[in-house]
Amino acid sequence: MKDKLELLRSAAKAEIHAADSVQAVDEIRVKFLGKKGEITAILKQMGSLSAEERPIIGQLANEVRADIEAEIAGAMSLLKDKALNAKLEAEEIDITLPGKQAAKGSLHPLNSVLENLIDIFQSMGFDVVDGPEVETEHYNFEALNVPADHPARDMQDTFYLGPELLLRTQTSAAQIRTMETRKPPIRIISPGRVYRADEVDATHSPVFHQVEGLVVDKGITLCDLMGTLEKFAQEIYGSDTKVRFRPSFFPFTEPSVEVDVSCPKCGTKGCNMCKGAGWIEILGAGMVHPNVLRSCGIDPEVYTGFAFGIGLDRLTTTKHKISDIRLLFENDVRFLEQF
Repeated sequence: MKDKLELLRSAAKAEIHAADSVQAVDEIRVKFLGKKGEITAILKQMGSLSAEERPIIGQLANEVRADIEAEIAGAMSLLKDKALNAKLEAEEIDITLPGKQAAKGSLHPLNSVLENLIDIFQSMGFDVVDGPEVETEHYNFEALNVPADHPARDMQDTFYLGPELLLRTQTSAAQIRTMETRKPPIRIISPGRVYRADEVDATHSPVFHQVEGLVVDKGITLCDLMGTLEKFAQEIYGSDTKVRFRPSFFPFTEPSVEVDVSCPKCGTKGCNMCKGAGWIEILGAGMVHPNVLRSCGIDPEVYTGFAFGIGLDRLTTTKHKISDIRLLFENDVRFLEQF
């Protein structure tokens, strides 16, 4: 039995030294040291030995097992290092090769125009404020001098969530919240999503974006409003853009105006984009109604102000000559890649 164990030791070492892979060494381990391995098979024969021989053979068997395990551990370490070095050599990077340009996205056209708009008004000293999209009737209508029987409060125009609670139809509500918490002078814009029960078509959507502006201070006049909006339009559309103001009506401003710009596509000659008019309406504005100032605790005998509401979606479509507002919301990558 001693001779068999010594032969196993020699045979195991020879096979281990000849192995050329981690897998091959592991197979040798199972062959000699496994539960059904050759050393185990010899130890099962120890019952036939005398009491004097058993400890001698047992000790030798343990030495042989320890010897083989040490050989296997050394071979495994060497082969793993060899495999790692081979892998590193195969994956060697040529640092002289030009790098690959990583694909990167870009701003959505709405966000791009909004950032441009914010930069313009911040350069004029405006702060950016936010307001909740779920509003109360008080902030969305009543504080803005919109009486209960006004058509805008009809269910067909407004998404009501419950008594006195609705999805805001205009970001003007943020102006009221600002005037309630700040003292003049106030100079803010408030961008955000608004909701109205409109049919979806090329120029309308039930979810769209507005940017409201508000200035309140002593001595603010309609000329200040006109100068501010003219500068804004020329920054957005180009320095040769013409601006036109038309009388209009809004419950929360008096006097009120609609603001048109010369068509970015044809000037004022008339084309399909402006429907032959030569002008495109971009926003409504006016002097803040005294009732609105009074409802926010601001004395209209001391302070005056102006407000304006810009349709960001229309601003984006006219600036980039986009014919259908739905393209802004469909997330068609072929369309977005153009920006």
